Amino acid sequence: MILLDGRKTSSDLKLEIAEEVNRMKSSGQNIPHLAAVLVGEDGASLTYVGSKVRSCQQVGFQSTLIHLPDNISEAELLKEVARLNADKDIDGYIVQLPLPKHIDENKILMAIDPLKDVDGFHPSNFGKMALEMDTFIPATPFGILELLERYNVETKGKHVVVVGRSHIVGRPMSILLSRKGNPGNATVTLTHSNTKNLSSLTNQADIIVMALGIPKFLKANMVKEGVVIIDVGITRVPSNESPKGYEIVGDVDFEHVAPKCSYITPVPGGVGPMTIAMLLKNTLLACKRNQN
Repeated sequence: MILLDGRKTSSDLKLEIAEEVNRMKSSGQNIPHLAAVLVGEDGASLTYVGSKVRSCQQVGFQSTLIHLPDNISEAELLKEVARLNADKDIDGYIVQLPLPKHIDENKILMAIDPLKDVDGFHPSNFGKMALEMDTFIPATPFGILELLERYNVETKGKHVVVVGRSHIVGRPMSILLSRKGNPGNATVTLTHSNTKNLSSLTNQADIIVMALGIPKFLKANMVKEGVVIIDVGITRVPSNESPKGYEIVGDVDFEHVAPKCSYITPVPGGVGPMTIAMLLKNTLLACKRNQN
């Protein structure tokens, strides 16, 4: 069993991006500039955005954090999005989700300039991805592809079962792994909470992508020997053994499933670190496009 180490791989990626930024500086080019819009005081969002800003510093990017009050109106937030769209100094930006309930998330995401949508959530970018055109790939699926490629995990001709159909992970993964190219050329079954006899499908799978959000859902009797497992789930579960009072677990019963795997991502330390690294990579791509 080999761990698909997202911490090490993301660290390698950041070093590669930092070297590219240094080359850009040396040749007098503009360096990438990533902005993040944070609305309110959600603890998880504050932590996540903070880690993005620190990652920008690590690789030499410019970064801007726009922290807005949670009572901001939808109209005012749309004005902020329009301002970022028009700002030629910013290569890409993200609007951190979730947003307060009085704001329509879809309306905000639709207003983002697709050329600056480094999260890859805009329908224009999603459609280009589905058509195998050059575009921004959502950061988490992009990170999974990078892990599979760097560990030389074969996907061609394999049966992949994706569990979960979100627009952020499950659905794009089903498209990306069935596309032509590497990683890709797999036969993909997209499943979800209403799929009948799910275990009969997971038992046939060569590769399983778990993105359901239910802790330790995938058990050892649901997988075959030699399976590759990508665990996207991340849930805080109360624990008396942890000083924090909780532990972070994935969608896979890791302790019992891992011995049957050829490759598996740990939680934490697997897919999570890759997401931020690929957001940086998308921003670098945006910067290069702007200069061309």
